Amino acid sequence: MTRKIDIFDTTLRDGEQSPGASMNTEEKLVVARQLLRLNVDVIEAGFPISSPGDFESVRCIAELAGDQAVVCGLTRAVEKDIDSAADALRYAKRPRIHTGIGVSPSHLRDKLRITEEECIERAVKCVKYAKKYVEDVQFYAEDAGRSDYDFLVRVIQAVVSAGATVVNIPDTTGYSLPEEFGQRIKYLVDGVNGIENVKIAVHCHNDLGMATALAMAGVRNGARQVECTINGLGERAGNTAMEEVVMAIRMHEEELDAHTDVNTREFVKASRLVSSITGMNVQANKAIVGGYA
Repeated sequence: MTRKIDIFDTTLRDGEQSPGASMNTEEKLVVARQLLRLNVDVIEAGFPISSPGDFESVRCIAELAGDQAVVCGLTRAVEKDIDSAADALRYAKRPRIHTGIGVSPSHLRDKLRITEEECIERAVKCVKYAKKYVEDVQFYAEDAGRSDYDFLVRVIQAVVSAGATVVNIPDTTGYSLPEEFGQRIKYLVDGVNGIENVKIAVHCHNDLGMATALAMAGVRNGARQVECTINGLGERAGNTAMEEVVMAIRMHEEELDAHTDVNTREFVKASRLVSSITGMNVQANKAIVGGYA
């Protein structure tokens, strides 16, 4: 068997950060039902602490999904965020808390104003705190695409040792080139003790038009989860488009030693549904789901 690549959908969280694309709880539930028909592995349902609406959306989707998919809530590395996510996920059959912190020099210096050691301390603390609520804890290393390689290894080593089950390596600003991003993933595979016991996830943005290429470079070099959205929806230039990365894996299963369990026959329906709810139309020449394609 080829490697199973988990498809982590963040249409309902990162996707709706696209200006004008916000969804209410009922609309999120409609999209969530379609995501379940697609057979995605993980649904990131929202950021519970951010608003009562997001909290309610996560709670409702957690109940809706049952055993069919992991339901995930996003948090910052802040205890009250994690408390809120745990509360929203309390009825989930397969809950996951997604917590993390910035790791690039820019984030440490300008946004967080902390040292590397303080960053590692906070990262470990938030993972251990989340583990009090759920077994499945995903850690994101925000802006990892611009981070120092060796510092990134230190951070990921620390959170793996603290009990993280998934480590998310985002190219938050859409800065990277595919070959370099692939090398970054390989550096973690080779440098972090115990990395074989957790999943490496990639979360890429399309600012330079390379989100799908970046995600595929991650898969080629050891990532086993891809974070993506229907139609590539998302802030600025958007996220990795689910339909593109799934079909790329489908067409190149043998050379990638990889497969997904996504029901690709549902892509066009999903694309049109998300477009109608958000008002974000798909260009006619968009890969896979565009009218011309």
